[in-house]
Amino acid sequence: MLVVWMGVLLLLLGYFLGLYFFDSGTGGLIIALILWVIMNFVAYFQGDSILLAVTGARKIGPDDHPRLYNVVEEMKIASGLERMPDIYIMDDPALNAFATGRDSNKATVAVTAGLLSKLNRDELQGVVGHEMAHIKNRDVLLMAMCSILLGTIVILAWHASRFMLFGGMGRTRRSSSSGGGAGQIIIIVVAIALMILAPIMAQLIYFAISRRREYLADASSALYTRYPEGLASALEKLAASTEELKSANKATAPMFIVNPFRKQGMAAENLTSTHPPISERIHILRSMAGASFSDYALAYRQVRNTSKVLIPTAAATAAGTVALRAAQPEAPEKLEEVQRVRETSNLLWNLSDYKTITCACGTKLRLPPSFKEPAIRCPHCGMINPV
Repeated sequence: MLVVWMGVLLLLLGYFLGLYFFDSGTGGLIIALILWVIMNFVAYFQGDSILLAVTGARKIGPDDHPRLYNVVEEMKIASGLERMPDIYIMDDPALNAFATGRDSNKATVAVTAGLLSKLNRDELQGVVGHEMAHIKNRDVLLMAMCSILLGTIVILAWHASRFMLFGGMGRTRRSSSSGGGAGQIIIIVVAIALMILAPIMAQLIYFAISRRREYLADASSALYTRYPEGLASALEKLAASTEELKSANKATAPMFIVNPFRKQGMAAENLTSTHPPISERIHILRSMAGASFSDYALAYRQVRNTSKVLIPTAAATAAGTVALRAAQPEAPEKLEEVQRVRETSNLLWNLSDYKTITCACGTKLRLPPSFKEPAIRCPHCGMINPV
């Protein structure tokens, strides 16, 4: 129903702009629909490639980061997807992740370098499970279509306002002076109101859709991992991070696991427009008695103190009961974090075609592709190493 309302806003805007500029509501509708179809065509076939290019994400294989590949493979099996999603990494210290692709056969999971460095295996599994849920639940396609609807409305309103300022008003005044007075004034008022309000209302609807799908993805992640604490702990770290994701924009923000926008040097805000409050998401996950949909639905109602149904009873019952599992044994946190940072740094160096030279003293020297000297001195022992 929310998507239908976005479509109604688009049609209303196109109709009244058509009356305003062409004296033809049908003409305006046709232009709006043509623009929407073209943008949908591009988004459906190239949307994932565009998003990955904008974020600067690069594809990796199983040998590049075995831990991440193994976790994605586990969640692929748990979610029941037939095809292993492509895995991409973004060279960004921010903690975030997103999924894209029009269907499960063309799906992609992308994570930031900061996420790989900071999260342990259980936490990474929770985040990957969340993104897998977006693929399984067809959220990536739904949000792509909604963003196109929103983009079409914004483009129409923006260009119409410019035409109105630079000549459109004069044409309408001439039409009204030649006889359509009251009717033309009504059209002007409605068209201006829609140009102002339609993008705002569409944005609010877009955010409402995004929030609802985030709750469902959290529930699905708990079901896949059987360990809600993993995602809850990951969300705590994501919320406490002060790094802003540089490659995100307002159109792509709902695609990420947490809102990528925050004030420079500040932790993520609890209340955001694109995502539910992080503290609330964590509280729901930690209130689950089991890992099933019905457990999440019950925790959701208790935490929010509402009778609103998030997951239909039939769907929750069909999933059955799922017991929680224990946390996986880990190495000491400090030691593990050092290993994760080293693992991620090696991956980024390899992706950037850095050359590795191991000195006789054991020091590893990383040389960028631009390094053209025939030899390099080791900063530790002073030995000259040929390149």
